[in-house]
Amino acid sequence: MRMHLSAAAAFLLASVGAVAAQDVIIAPEQETVIREYVKKQPLASVELPGVELNIGSTVPETVELHEVPDVEYRYVVVDNRTVLVDPGTRKIVKIIQ
Repeated sequence: MRMHLSAAAAFLLASVGAVAAQDVIIAPEQETVIREYVKKQPLASVELPGVELNIGSTVPETVELHEVPDVEYRYVVVDNRTVLVDPGTRKIVKIIQ
């Protein structure tokens, strides 16, 4: 029984880790809509000293996030790169080159 619980615990931990490691998938059509919208609504680029521009990094509360119609994520331009952010967690989900 002890071995069974250990195996179950290991499986559960592995499953949680796999889900946490998955990237947000944005359909190519949706990315095209985002790119076109951002082009039409240019923002000044902001600098975020001390924040690494990586997927999963958190954007500070002081940074204003901007809406893209019909898209669940918000965007901001950081170091001249468009960054999509989950508005609930403020974590970067995609960096558009």
